Amino acid sequence: MSPEAHSAPRSLAEALRARDDSSLAALLRSRPDLVTPVPTDLTQLATRAGTRASVLRALERLDRFALQTAEALAVAPDPASYDTLLGLMAGDAGDPAVAGALPRALGTLREQALVWGGDDRLRLVRTAREVLAPSPQHPSPTGLGPTVREATSGMSPGRIQEIVTTAGLPSTHDSVSAVAALTALFTHRKKLARLLGQAPEAAREVLSRLVWGPPYGQVTADPAAHLRWLLNRGLLLPTAPGTVVLPREVALHLRAGRAHRAAEPLPPAVTPAATHSARVVDATAAGQAYTALATVEELLKEWDEGGPAVLRAGGLSVRDLKRTAVALDVSEPVAAFWVELAYAAGLIASDGEADERYAATPAYDEWLEQPPAERWVRLAQAWLAATRTPGLVGGRDAKDRTLSALGPGLDRSAAPEVRHRVLSLLAGLGPGAAPDAESVLARLRWERPLRGGRRDDEEDLRSRLARWTLSEAELLGLTGRGALSSHGRALLGAPPAADPGPSTAGAPGAGSSTAGGGHGADAAPADAAPADAAPADAAGTGAPGRPVSGGPGDKLPVHRHRAPDRLAPPSGPEQAVAGAAAARLLAPLLPEPLDHVLLQADLTAVAPGPLRRPLADMLGVLADVESKGGATVYRFTPASVRRALDAGRTAADLHAFLTEHSRTPVPQPLAYLIDDVARRHGRLRVGAASAYVRCDDDALLNEILADKRAAALRLRRLAPTVLAAPADPATLLEGLRAMGYAPAAESAEGDVLIARAHAHRTPPRTAPEPVPEGPPPPDATLLAAAIRAIRAGDLAATTPRKPVGEPLAGGELPRTSSAETLATVQAAVLTGDSLWIGYVNAEGAASQRVISPVRVEGGFVTAYDHTADEVRTYPLHRITGVAELAED
Repeated sequence: MSPEAHSAPRSLAEALRARDDSSLAALLRSRPDLVTPVPTDLTQLATRAGTRASVLRALERLDRFALQTAEALAVAPDPASYDTLLGLMAGDAGDPAVAGALPRALGTLREQALVWGGDDRLRLVRTAREVLAPSPQHPSPTGLGPTVREATSGMSPGRIQEIVTTAGLPSTHDSVSAVAALTALFTHRKKLARLLGQAPEAAREVLSRLVWGPPYGQVTADPAAHLRWLLNRGLLLPTAPGTVVLPREVALHLRAGRAHRAAEPLPPAVTPAATHSARVVDATAAGQAYTALATVEELLKEWDEGGPAVLRAGGLSVRDLKRTAVALDVSEPVAAFWVELAYAAGLIASDGEADERYAATPAYDEWLEQPPAERWVRLAQAWLAATRTPGLVGGRDAKDRTLSALGPGLDRSAAPEVRHRVLSLLAGLGPGAAPDAESVLARLRWERPLRGGRRDDEEDLRSRLARWTLSEAELLGLTGRGALSSHGRALLGAPPAADPGPSTAGAPGAGSSTAGGGHGADAAPADAAPADAAPADAAGTGAPGRPVSGGPGDKLPVHRHRAPDRLAPPSGPEQAVAGAAAARLLAPLLPEPLDHVLLQADLTAVAPGPLRRPLADMLGVLADVESKGGATVYRFTPASVRRALDAGRTAADLHAFLTEHSRTPVPQPLAYLIDDVARRHGRLRVGAASAYVRCDDDALLNEILADKRAAALRLRRLAPTVLAAPADPATLLEGLRAMGYAPAAESAEGDVLIARAHAHRTPPRTAPEPVPEGPPPPDATLLAAAIRAIRAGDLAATTPRKPVGEPLAGGELPRTSSAETLATVQAAVLTGDSLWIGYVNAEGAASQRVISPVRVEGGFVTAYDHTADEVRTYPLHRITGVAELAED
């Protein structure tokens, strides 16, 4: 193809055909929906890139300035020159910042195949123009109305001639030339300025109210004199009875040529609200990380023998969420966060039984055996990747149903991207810097102005996700005092940063060179647009304000800049490496588990820090937790001691355990409590009669029978030492314990049953899969294969071919007889020529291919298939026909 053909593509398909492989890879990477399934050729790729759904998805991923550029092209002439676009963006006075950023924005639109053509003929794809162009039903974000030609399309020729004459122009012979003359007047700055200078003050006031949109207004059947003055000169044009519009050309004149009230070429800077020492931040975050582990462990202990029931519609009931919040000593929204986090990490799930309940999974037991730092990494990575959004719990869905924790309707596909983006912005501030939350939200709104589904009465979803991210990252220990920790930075895959020095907390803007100025890493916009801010001359343009593509004779390159503050979410091996690095940094900061407690005379024990697991497990059975915090207080009660005895411990075991693990002597009241409960434990024996009670002391049985509280048990004496009851043994045990006795269960052989603590586990469960936001980005292997297949298919579709019999209709396969097919293929083997063939596979799917035959034998042809980029064998009877490729 000649250079001239490259310089003046006639369609998007031709523009894509002029791209190199790296440019096509960038397109498919930024718009992954185009590669699913792989297009057969570049024409199909261009068609798919112009579909409404795909264009809307691409527009949603543009940053504000790139979107403003597309909006300006939608109201510009089609095609438009680069200078015209620059005038719409910068205005008559010009704007160096806009001129410097415009090549980057235009490069982004070209990369995503939303704009094609040279600098002298820029074209916005038709679907994008339809979406962004002004219309009465869908006003343009620019606030501009229709052009003079569009607004007068339904006007009578006589009325058009009246407007032209009143505006001071000579009358014409037809409406087309009259509209052209009026358009020329409105686009001539000096002439239009003279006309507006003659307008009454009230008329100019009307224009000032319409100039920035909406451009439509209402008039009566008998308008006032100043409105009639505007209507008679075409400065306001009727669009419907009682409705007038300000023509686009007039509005642009009044705006000094600008399509937008304020162009935003640079992203707003994320400013720090305070700066702390990195060591303080790490220590605070590590303390919270340990609290996160303890909270999740406590939650799972609460549900160890079977948690709350699953609602019929799925999820936790409001009552169960309140109980969980009380047990964890947190608010209900925070309890919902911990429950959802454990669910996302695969630690809890539904057991699937008839009376379905939530319980720990076998993965929880494996998680408990891991070192604390690795357990935290698993929680943090599950949170980063989860699409379930705990912040929505308690809200309403589209059908006005309450959204419950662990229930349906909590998935938001944008959540992982927003979480990672917010933390990336924190990483860009530098170590120890806590961001101003509003500046983070402003940055996100600049990067994705069309995302979130904003309503007039509520904050958009991305902003709410960002606020939840900041609070949840603090709960989880990724941040400390609002600043990203070193282990949080490692988990993101960000490079480590040096401590900025002493704390300057409370000094907004301190500790970050990026604050306020829009320079440095934070000055670059988001990659996911994937437009990234970069000065025009930094991209190799040679001069600010002009794009890389120099002129009509140059092949159009595609700008591909990546912002330094944009961190790609680690995945696969990178995720494992990042997790290991985070665990190494966090491990030294976590408190070392202790092997001792401090026993006190008031029947309490104080754990001055985290306890080793065997000690904590045993103490959890022997005593009840009274208070938590930096030091945990346990209280010994008769019920807790009996619980330890029921678990198979003897009084001697308990004395030895406390003596071994206490730094203080065992208090006498505690020793007496253990001996007293042990002495009474097991004197009564409960078995199945339905249930019976036997005791060698008949006086004790008489006491029980005489007790009024035993009436509900309906006991009766079977023998001097045996009482029977119709209740089951478990109910009888609970009833006697409620009366203050300490019975023990026995087996059919008369042996005491050891009621060891048991855990209810679900069958093996996998963690919930995140709900993807559209097709996943293709990896390098898929991209290479897709581009190879598209190129080969395009070669098959566009290579000139020698005529074969009757002329073929577009897309029709070649048709030749079996003898002609065999002769042509055998000749190609000898000459080494390539052939165009039609082929129908075993499923009946027809395709066209370009092959280079290698040999023909046994009814098969072996050839190198340019479409598949591999050697294949084809049955001759499935080849519909062949054609030789025309010579260049």
